[in-house]
Amino acid sequence: MNQTPLHECYAHLPGARIVDFAGWRLPLHFDRGIVAEHHAVRRAAGLFDVSHMGRIRVRGPHAAAYVDWLATNSLPGADSGRCRYSLLCAGDGGCIDDIVACRLGERSFDLVVNAANRARVLEWFAGPNPWTRSGRALPEIEDATLRTAQLALQGPASLEILAARCDADLAGLGKYHFLPETRIAGIPALVSRTGYTGEDGFELFVDAPDAPALWGALLEAGAPLGLIPCGLGARDTLRFEAGMPLYGQELGPDINPLEAGLGRFVDLDKGDFSGRGALEAVARDGAARKRIGLEMIDAAVARTLHAVRLGGDEIGRVTSGGKCPTVGIFGAMALVRRDASEEPEYEIDIRGRWKRAGARPLPFYRRGTGPRTDGAAVSTRGKGQRP
Repeated sequence: MNQTPLHECYAHLPGARIVDFAGWRLPLHFDRGIVAEHHAVRRAAGLFDVSHMGRIRVRGPHAAAYVDWLATNSLPGADSGRCRYSLLCAGDGGCIDDIVACRLGERSFDLVVNAANRARVLEWFAGPNPWTRSGRALPEIEDATLRTAQLALQGPASLEILAARCDADLAGLGKYHFLPETRIAGIPALVSRTGYTGEDGFELFVDAPDAPALWGALLEAGAPLGLIPCGLGARDTLRFEAGMPLYGQELGPDINPLEAGLGRFVDLDKGDFSGRGALEAVARDGAARKRIGLEMIDAAVARTLHAVRLGGDEIGRVTSGGKCPTVGIFGAMALVRRDASEEPEYEIDIRGRWKRAGARPLPFYRRGTGPRTDGAAVSTRGKGQRP
């Protein structure tokens, strides 16, 4: 298994549980546990090692045209300081991956892709695909994953913590904007105001040898404000509670972005892009399935792949499920038939027993507004039935 440049910074911390994730040795949690780490991010700040994510650089005279063809939405302008969340789709509209693209200039892009998909994405980028089969030239494509590192500093105190060690003024850096060159604790870094937790936060990109010093400097600066190291477990509960999709669960080669509720990231008015024809047909005819939110009514925990039924008919499956620690519910996201997606109550097969779940709007939690309560599982919840 691969180890990130930060592995030795936390592998021997008290309570560190290191697991294999997508071929990388990464922390699941530390001594406080997943729920405590989750609450730390919601209330103060957490520091994550996300160096397992793939980092791909696209350079050269054909870079802008190629990345624009790959992405489902329009790219930010050159030198705009903006990064963009987008999808990569195959010809049939299924998702190859979801990415974040930073446009560094007219001929330069940095792309962040999922760890488990890095090899497949690189293979897709290089062809054969419709772009390369048409004879159009490819830009220079470099896998920079192993020689760089990526840290995520997330939570309401993240700005104060990072500002104490950063040369640049970060207060005016908007969401999904980035600084291509600054220094944090004297270390050259690219800083983007992005994250995967539903909180304000930053992602920091540095050369691999500099990562341990940056990790230590941030923990030192953030300790008085409640910053703690966090693992994969809290990262998953945070993104789930915030209604964010996870590739392999809410996204995949058999799930298109419109089914996944990500239509706002598909721009059918832009020029040609991979999968456009199929997605135009889905937009015209309507998606066959829809991602919905659910709250358990009966005392049970829904998990990925559990069947969902309505009136005795199986209509879909759970994509993610579990506890929402901030909101205090057990919830689920499910992909169900569109014609059955507006009902107030469903049943979920949990270890051979059908348990009731009520419809609940996504996301379960939204920063600045607190827990979602509108229309939440109002159908037939029994008193005292919440697990």
